[in-house]
Amino acid sequence: MRGFAGSQWPSLAGGFHLGYQKTSAPLHCLVSRQTMKYPLFTRVALADDLPKENLRRGDLATILEYYAGSADQEPGYELEIFNAAGDTFAVVTVREFQIKSLRNDELLSVRPSPIA
Repeated sequence: MRGFAGSQWPSLAGGFHLGYQKTSAPLHCLVSRQTMKYPLFTRVALADDLPKENLRRGDLATILEYYAGSADQEPGYELEIFNAAGDTFAVVTVREFQIKSLRNDELLSVRPSPIA
């Protein structure tokens, strides 16, 4: 597939311009024009316990999908949580306030799974 350069870069998705430059600017959802706080496939930690899913605050997750919220609703994310061996433990959908970025001053830990 042939790429586009400079002014040849096409505008797609109903007039949205898809840039090609590396930047630290937030990503934008093409459907709703809302800003994604966390890019897809970013590792995050749960900010809340999710007892129905046997998940605790601090459990690590990878973002799989972003769901834009309506005008009166916070955006959501689909997360995949892995066990210590790297196998999928759970896939859950949460609101943005229920996850947080990982920080350099935090350490990882391991806990036994409540599911045998």
